[in-house]
This record gives sequence, structure tokens and C-alpha cells, in this order.
Amino acid sequence: MITPDVVLGKNVRIFQPDLVNLYGCTVGDDVKIGAFVEIQKGVRVGNDCKISSHSFLCEGVSIEDGVFIGHGVMFINDRYPAAVNAAGTLQSEADWEVVRTRVKTRASIGSNATIMGGVTIGEGALVGAGAVVTRDVPDYAIAAGVPAKVIGDIRTRKAPA
Repeated sequence: MITPDVVLGKNVRIFQPDLVNLYGCTVGDDVKIGAFVEIQKGVRVGNDCKISSHSFLCEGVSIEDGVFIGHGVMFINDRYPAAVNAAGTLQSEADWEVVRTRVKTRASIGSNATIMGGVTIGEGALVGAGAVVTRDVPDYAIAAGVPAKVIGDIRTRKAPA
């Protein structure tokens, strides 16, 4: 489902639009979005990005230009998730605070990575498949593991000595 409040740029390609959920988001020019992707309200996806299938971009996420999001990447925007509030009733938007996440220009996030709320993934950085990112990833860093640690620099493609 693509709701009427979604802003799509020029030449956006959505593979199997009946199998995506886009609502209240802004998607830039020349973006590719795979099947089974959800992009929630307030998310901004820059130009020339690729969002692979089965990925989840929740409220509070900002994706800059030229970013690659692999298959099954999950973003998290709540540090203390719960179904109910202190009174025992279902939580509403008033019961929690969105934690913002930024993915800078030309970063790449590998398949099945989980990105915790409140982090910044630096320009040109590479997050390895399956990583759990719990803290900022510097510009051009290669980060991998659980929790993700910097293991190299994308400009040299070598791990530090």
C-alpha cells in the first residue's frame, strides 16, 4: 500500500508496489525499492538509493543520497519498546519518544543488519551483513559483527594492523 501522503521523486522504481508499505515518507529521485519494504511516516530517502526487499525503515530514519540498503535491514527507533504503558493500556505516540538515526551519503548496509536508534552511519561507510550497529560508524569505516566494531577502512579495503 502506498498512501496518498507519500512524496515520490522522479523515476522511482517500486518492484511489486502491491507488496510494499509506504506512508507519510519522502522518497527522492531515481530510487529503487524492493518488494516487502516498509517505509514509515517522516522517513526521508535521498536520491539514487537502493532499498532492497524485506527492509524496514521506521519513523526517525534519514537516508541521504546514494545509500544502499541490503535485504532484510531493520532500523529501530525505540530504546525501550513495550506494548503497553505504565497503566497497562496499549501505548500511543504520547507514551514514547522516537530515536532518530542518520545514514550519510554513499553508505552501504549489508543484508540482515540491525541498526539501533540514535546512531549515525558515516559517509561512504560499509556495514557488514548481519551486523548489529549500536554506536556511530565513522565516515568510510567498515563495521561488522555483533555488536558492530570498526574492522577497516573502505578507502583501503584493509583491516587495521
